[in-house]
Amino acid sequence: MNSATTSSECPDPLQRGDGVVIFHDDGQGRKKKDPSRSPSGSHLVYGILDIPPWYLCIFLGIQHFLTALGGLVAVPLILAKGLCLQHDPLTQSYLISTIFFVSGICTLLQVFLGIRLPILQGGTFAFLAPSLSMLSLPTWKCPEWTLNASQVNTSSPEFTEEWQKRIRELQGAIMVASCVQMLVGFSGLIGYLMRFIGPLTIAPTISLVALPLFDSAGNDAGIHWGISATTIFLIVLFSEYLRNIAVPVPVCRRQKKCHTSKFYLFQVFPVLLALCISWLLCFVLTVTNTLPSAPTAYGYLARTDTKGDVLSQAPWFRFPYPGQWGLPTVSLAGVFGIIAGVISSMVESVGDYYACARLVGAPPPPKHAINRGIGIEGLGCLVAGAWGTGNGTTSYSENVGALGITRVGSRMVIVAAGCVLLLMGIFGKIGAAFATIPTPVIGGMFLVMFGVISAVGISNLQYVDMNSSRNLFVFGFSIYCGLAIPSWVNKNPERLQTGILQLDQVIQVLLTTGMFVGGFLGFFLDNTIPGSLEERGLLAWNQVQESEETTKVLEIYGLPCGVGTRSCTSSCAWRLPFWPKTERGGPGVVGVSQLTLCSQNSSGERPHGAPETRM
Repeated sequence: MNSATTSSECPDPLQRGDGVVIFHDDGQGRKKKDPSRSPSGSHLVYGILDIPPWYLCIFLGIQHFLTALGGLVAVPLILAKGLCLQHDPLTQSYLISTIFFVSGICTLLQVFLGIRLPILQGGTFAFLAPSLSMLSLPTWKCPEWTLNASQVNTSSPEFTEEWQKRIRELQGAIMVASCVQMLVGFSGLIGYLMRFIGPLTIAPTISLVALPLFDSAGNDAGIHWGISATTIFLIVLFSEYLRNIAVPVPVCRRQKKCHTSKFYLFQVFPVLLALCISWLLCFVLTVTNTLPSAPTAYGYLARTDTKGDVLSQAPWFRFPYPGQWGLPTVSLAGVFGIIAGVISSMVESVGDYYACARLVGAPPPPKHAINRGIGIEGLGCLVAGAWGTGNGTTSYSENVGALGITRVGSRMVIVAAGCVLLLMGIFGKIGAAFATIPTPVIGGMFLVMFGVISAVGISNLQYVDMNSSRNLFVFGFSIYCGLAIPSWVNKNPERLQTGILQLDQVIQVLLTTGMFVGGFLGFFLDNTIPGSLEERGLLAWNQVQESEETTKVLEIYGLPCGVGTRSCTSSCAWRLPFWPKTERGGPGVVGVSQLTLCSQNSSGERPHGAPETRM
């Protein structure tokens, strides 16, 4: 990929696209061809450092919000039963607004101070299993009167105390466990482990982020296969078949009168267009009563009025704040269970970092950026616990998949998505309106997204000698066990009872997380079975090729406002494992954890940097 432009040099966004000539403004309202910005070989409409116009950033940010919407809404709704809130949709909407707001904060923290890749942060499913396990303990089982809709008074102080004491317990466990994640990140432990991680570890980890979700995506899509198939068809049509079709749009500028310019609408907004069209179709089928109105009938959840209570009861304006449910409490069982979720979340996030870097054409993230990313995710979990979401935050794989479909890898788009999440958390009616998107529409989108993520994971094998029986065994065994073991453990949880509740929770959470099982096996086998560096793909993975790539590493993974570059001469800063610095490796090899940031030498020339990774 060509070097990304700064905002002042960014060409007209209406003239971007694969195989399309790039133009720039000559300052007098005329367009001239920019010979230095040929799109040849580039698979991106916008690179990570490109800044689209503000109006495109808003729409692209909304598209990312819609992509994450299913997971963001699902987490509090799944927790509602364990919190005794199944008959209190108003409080459920408060939890949804809170997780929107916190996800916005965490997204902005990650983009500006963390890994600095365009990754959206949101509620994590890795925390759900230990959370529900904790809430299923005899101490926290819901009283019978809260389970009966005719008996419960959701506005009574007794009911409020029942659910709030449960979420306060979750808050305390999440806040303590998040400190462990911050320690692992900011201490450099996760970065140290990266020197032992190669393509045969990353490939199964990333692939197993999405592969185990086929059942969930299929169930959502199966609510109404006609609607989900329509959504899939539209996403594929827009993102693959029509991506190079330019749509004429009117443009008005100060330098010249209104004119028509070409805009690659289908390439930039395939998910948003598909969701809106499918949503509109569901609305038409609902008002005409084409879709069944009986709750037990097939296709009922494709109606747009099944979640009407959330929309009608949600307030127009509500500002979430820390401690809104009271002072958090802590229990040992809850902390150990959530720590297991933290481990799974970190493994998934590292895989997401590599997947995102590949999709946006960035070099593999250096270890200081990974340290910072995991540390900031721990800080995000601390914020989520303090605000009372009942959950933590992690990198969203769905949005990493969206980068591959839309080919828009701009960091500023994710900043816009973070701002959209903040607004959705404050304006309750707007967030509740988005929550009415029918389930089969979300399911159809997930089938496409998860497929892209799985393919990105497998594409890491391009560095590996796949004619080697060793490598075939490591990858195949890791993938298969990552699917088989969690399936068996979910069906036979009683076989793993040790008599120690905390240990049982840790074992069950780890062994039911496919990405942890596959990633661990890939890591262990790749580092213990004899094999050459070339055979394992480490030479190609780590090879230093082009000088412009080190500049790209500096621009992408350095701290904002040039903080990292200004402190390169400070020996104190070098000692911080999350601070940008020069890291020297062995002769002729710079590893994934050894990509240099402080790249300017005494002569003013920049040394060679990391190779560009492409799909």
